[in-house]
Amino acid sequence: MMELAKAAKSYPHPDVEWIFTHDPEIQASDKTFKNVKSKIQRLNYHLEYFRWKEFQLPDLVKKHKPDVLICLDFVSPAASLPCHRLTVFHDAFFWQMPKNYPAWWRKYFLSLIRKGIKPNTGIITTTNYSKEALISHLSLANRVDVVYQVPKSLAQKSDSENVSDLNLEPLSYFLHIGTFDKRKNLSLLVKAYHAFISKTNSSLNLVLAGGPGQSIQMNALPEVKALITQLGLEHRVLLPGYVSDIEVDSLYGGAFAYVFPSSNEGFGIPIVEAMRAGIPVIHSDQPALLEVSGGAGMVCRTGDFGDFAEKMILLSQENTLRNALIEKGLNRAEDFSSRKFIDAFHQIILDLPH
Repeated sequence: MMELAKAAKSYPHPDVEWIFTHDPEIQASDKTFKNVKSKIQRLNYHLEYFRWKEFQLPDLVKKHKPDVLICLDFVSPAASLPCHRLTVFHDAFFWQMPKNYPAWWRKYFLSLIRKGIKPNTGIITTTNYSKEALISHLSLANRVDVVYQVPKSLAQKSDSENVSDLNLEPLSYFLHIGTFDKRKNLSLLVKAYHAFISKTNSSLNLVLAGGPGQSIQMNALPEVKALITQLGLEHRVLLPGYVSDIEVDSLYGGAFAYVFPSSNEGFGIPIVEAMRAGIPVIHSDQPALLEVSGGAGMVCRTGDFGDFAEKMILLSQENTLRNALIEKGLNRAEDFSSRKFIDAFHQIILDLPH
């Protein structure tokens, strides 16, 4: 949402006028429902979300009379509205991995999604992999377009002070940033790292930054912590928890390489962030990651920790290879610019029938 708003303001189109329901900066800084923990807080969030999406938003459409309503979070209002709709589906996880979600919540959310898809709803997703998955699972005649995401605008200058508590030196660690969802395969990554240091006696550490998985079903953090203890890696695998944008920028800036063993992604934006930061990427051969990296990453077999360890060893020993991957990555990152992002939205909007 923030990157779309920034790009719309930075690259105006003479035939497109944007109307925002909220001031983007104020909305993004609202922490009312951030990190909710109690069931009452979660219930209040869902009630507020439902009220906004199904009642307030339709009222705003009637007031402003837009030609197109864009919803960036799977759900468009169930009410009939006198405009086209573009609804963004970031992935097909709700259909591909149903066991990762509470059954009642998934049923409720899928109902909201279905009711918001009207005959005049265009669907936007993040990769061709996600597009094919959505077409397969939704079985709809609606048009589906792919718009590659643009990385979040991070701090202009990284500040090593922000990660000094980890005692990290430049180029001293492999990095992963993201929630501890089971699909991220972070236990496999810990096993691969253990094999890596066992075979090389390398001093490189492993940093796994991010909070717990988003539900009990999805959360792999307890499993990862137990494995770290079991393998005696407490001082080698660092878990800084949730990190701010400035800290993210610092972590990318100091990393030896980014490691991404995920079994399923709709896009995989850390690949672009890492390449933009000038660090090489090792990633699984999951289709969305292959699509995003575009041959600029080092590829491993999904679910094979031995293969992942071998790629880590190879990268640590071949400086020429590392430099080549950095150059390829920097070139690939240019394909994910704010200008290309907003141009794709503008084209889809202008292609809609009038």
